[in-house]
Amino acid sequence: MKKEIIISSSSSQNRVAITENGNLVDFFIDHPEKQRMVGNVYLGKVARVIPGIRAAFIDIGLKHDAFLHFSDIGERTEALKGIFEEDEADDSDEEDALIEKPAAPENLDPNSSPFKKENFEQREKTSLTRLKKGEDLLIQIIKEPVKDKGVRVTSSISIPGRFCVLLPMDNKIGVSKKIVDFRERKRLRRIARGIIPENCGLIIRTAAKDQSEESLSADLKYLIKIWSDLQEDAKKQKPPFLLYQDLSTTISVIRDLFTPDVSKVFVDSKKLYKEIKNYVQFIQPALVDRIEFYKNDEPIFEAFRIDEQIKTLMGRKVPLPSGGHIIIEHTEAMIVIDVNSGRYAAKKEQELNSLKTDLEAAREIARQLRLRDIGGLIVVDFIDLEDDKNRKKIYDELKKEFKKDRAKTALLPMSEFGLMQITRERIRENILQSMHEICHYCNGTGLLTKRSNLLLEIEKWLKRFKREGKSRALILRVHPSLAEKINQGFISTFLKMKLKFFLRLKLEADEKVNPQKFYFIAAKTGEDITEEFA
Repeated sequence: MKKEIIISSSSSQNRVAITENGNLVDFFIDHPEKQRMVGNVYLGKVARVIPGIRAAFIDIGLKHDAFLHFSDIGERTEALKGIFEEDEADDSDEEDALIEKPAAPENLDPNSSPFKKENFEQREKTSLTRLKKGEDLLIQIIKEPVKDKGVRVTSSISIPGRFCVLLPMDNKIGVSKKIVDFRERKRLRRIARGIIPENCGLIIRTAAKDQSEESLSADLKYLIKIWSDLQEDAKKQKPPFLLYQDLSTTISVIRDLFTPDVSKVFVDSKKLYKEIKNYVQFIQPALVDRIEFYKNDEPIFEAFRIDEQIKTLMGRKVPLPSGGHIIIEHTEAMIVIDVNSGRYAAKKEQELNSLKTDLEAAREIARQLRLRDIGGLIVVDFIDLEDDKNRKKIYDELKKEFKKDRAKTALLPMSEFGLMQITRERIRENILQSMHEICHYCNGTGLLTKRSNLLLEIEKWLKRFKREGKSRALILRVHPSLAEKINQGFISTFLKMKLKFFLRLKLEADEKVNPQKFYFIAAKTGEDITEEFA
C-alpha cells in the first residue's frame, strides 16, 4: 500500500491530506487565526465547583471557563498542586485510542468493588472535594471548544513526543496496541523500565517500533526538559497563564503520523518544507529523505486529486460503488446517516443486494467519520435485512473498519429496525464546522422566510405603529430582492400600504440589509424605531 502525506500551504491556512493508494483517508486544516488548543497546558484557577453536574469550571483566561468533569480529575491532582510549594510535579497525555490500558478482569460481579454504586459515588465525591474555589491548578486541554461550549480539560497532564508520552507522577508503562509483535512489545517495555525517570510513567507510541534505546532515550530526555521548564514557569506565574503550547496541527501530524510506512511527504511551501525538514531531522533523521518540495505549476491538491475528493467529502450525499448512496445530516443532538440503494433489485435478490449495499455503506461511513472528524452520537439507518447473520456481518464490518480510526469509537449491534448507534470521540470541531460559518441569513437552518411572510410582518408592524406611534413619515429600508417584491404590480403592495395606513412612506433598497430583515426609520430624526414597535 502506497501511503503519502500531501501538504498545501497558503497565506490563510495549511491543509494536510493523507492518502492510501491515492485515496484520501485523513484530512486536516491548520488555520493560523484559530490555533490548535488540544495539548496546551495552563496554570488555571478554580472558578466554580458544582457537584450537581459532577464538574468544576477552571478560569484559564479564555472566553468561557474550561470544563473539568470529575472523571478527568486525575489521581495525581494532589501531587500536581505540590509544584507550587515544592520541586515536585505531574504531567501526562496518552495517545488517543492507541494506549494499552491495564486489562480489566473478565466475569467480575458488577456489584463487587470497584463497580458498586456507592464506591462510584464515593470516587466522585472524593474527586470534587479535592478542588477548592480560588485555588491554582495545572490543567491540560483535551477537547477543543465546539460552538458555545468551552474547552474540556483534565488535571492528568501529559507531554507527547515522537516515540514516547511522558506521564509525570505516575507509574504506568504502556505500549501502543498497534504494535502487535509480542517480542517487540516485550523489548520496548524492557527499554521503558530502564530509561523511565523516578515518579514518572511512560507510554510507548506506535512510531517507536524497531527504534533503538538511544532514540527513545533522546526523545524522553527532550520531554523531561519540557516538563522541568513547565514546573519552573508554574511557580513564577499567576493564573491564568499558558505554560505549554503543543505543536501546530501541521507539525503534530508529522510527529504523530509520519511513520516508516509513509513513502513520501510532499510540501508546496518552501518555508514550511524547511520547517518540517528541520523538525524531522531532529526527531527521526532516517526519514528526512522522504520529504520532497513540490515545484510544479499545477496546484498540489489538483495534481494529487485531493480537491475533487474534498468536494465529495463536503457534500451531504456520498455515492457508493454499486450505485447506492449515503446521506449525512447534522442535527443539534446527533449525526444521522441514511443508507439508500440506488438501483431496483428483483425480490429474490433483494436480501443479497441490500447486504452488498450495506457492506459498502459500512466501509464508507467509517471512512467519512474519520475524514470529516465527526464526533458524538451517530445513528445509521441501514437498508433492512431479514437475516440476523447478515446484520451481524454489517456490525463486524464496521468494527473492523473502526480499527483504522485513531479516535475512540463504540457501537451497538443493529436493531430490528435496521438502526445502528455509534459514538465517536470528539476532540475538535469537525471539518465542516472548521471550513464553514453559520449563515447569518438563515442561522444555519438552510431555510429562508418567504417574502410574502415578510410582507405580512411589515403590515403587522405598521398596524402597531399606526395605533401607538406619533410620526407620519417613515423610511422602510429592505434588501433589493424584497424591495422588488414590494413594488411589483400595477398597484404595488407598497402603494397599498401607504393608502391603507395613511402614512408618508419612502422605500429604500440596501444591499447591506439582511434579506430576512426590514427596518423602519423615523424620517425626521433618522432614528431606527423597528424594535420599538416590533
